Amino acid sequence: MKLPETMRYIDVAQPGEPDVMRVGTGPVPRPKADEVLIRVQAAGVNRPDVMQRKGLYPPPPNASPILGLEAAGEVVAAGRDAKGIKVGESVCALTNGGAYAEYCVVPAPQCLPWPASYDAIQAGALPETYFTVWANLFMMGRLSRGESVLVHGGTSGIGVTAIQLARAFDCTVYATAGSREKCDACVKLGAAAINYHEEDFVKRLGELTAGNGVNVVLDIVGAPYTQRNMDCLHLDGRLVQVAVQQGAKVEFDLGLMMRKRMTIMGSTMRPRTTTEKGLIATALRETVWPLLIAGRCGPVIHQVFPFSEVVAAHELMESSRHIGKIVLKVAD
Repeated sequence: MKLPETMRYIDVAQPGEPDVMRVGTGPVPRPKADEVLIRVQAAGVNRPDVMQRKGLYPPPPNASPILGLEAAGEVVAAGRDAKGIKVGESVCALTNGGAYAEYCVVPAPQCLPWPASYDAIQAGALPETYFTVWANLFMMGRLSRGESVLVHGGTSGIGVTAIQLARAFDCTVYATAGSREKCDACVKLGAAAINYHEEDFVKRLGELTAGNGVNVVLDIVGAPYTQRNMDCLHLDGRLVQVAVQQGAKVEFDLGLMMRKRMTIMGSTMRPRTTTEKGLIATALRETVWPLLIAGRCGPVIHQVFPFSEVVAAHELMESSRHIGKIVLKVAD
């Protein structure tokens, strides 16, 4: 297949508000030895994209400066060391950057096949949240069958995924959300919902658990919630931090941590090595992809925007009005 020399991509002229983005033209990237080149059909929109656009989340060295951390499309070229993927396959991928474009290079180990019956939009909404939730909640947080978990931001992309996966492993799930509509969405996904605008989530969780608390808390808020999250944990509980949307600097009670034998942990996905991401991908393919194919979990798509309407997509993301995923349709 003869590849074009140029492609459309979303250019960020300078850090700023959504309107700094525009459709630009640039060279089609060429895959390195361990990479594949994907003709992108759909790209998920995520909070880190917003942070990068604002100049607050620079890409790691050697990563594409173009926005976008997840994509779905067709493999059109592969490096000599790209194993297990053939040209012509439909894949979704956790990218290191570059998904807001017609073509994107990705290390081969970070690619996964589309689950059976999925289209590009559905497949493109999977990688960022499923990699993040599996690595943090299940691998690091050790959430086990039959345990309980509190998920903050239950209708975010991370939250929707966490609720569904925890329920698929027979865990009891509690989730916070900021409106009745969002709480209703959490309930439909299988969680007991707490409206944090109307109730103190610590007090309400105590009522729901008869004072026992939960085994794991998955948090995206950060500093204002840290001590309160610790109050929500049962003995040997684990606090898993995957974002710090309201601050990273915090003071908390070390005595409580010691008395409850807590573990506090957190991680970001983007700086991980290809080997680390490949191990997560393997675990997802073996354990989670069968659940997706069986319909026991899956992406909740709030809205799909044409590629040229990326500004509106970011405005929606920043408004927090959405429930689930926002996706850009790049091509058919």
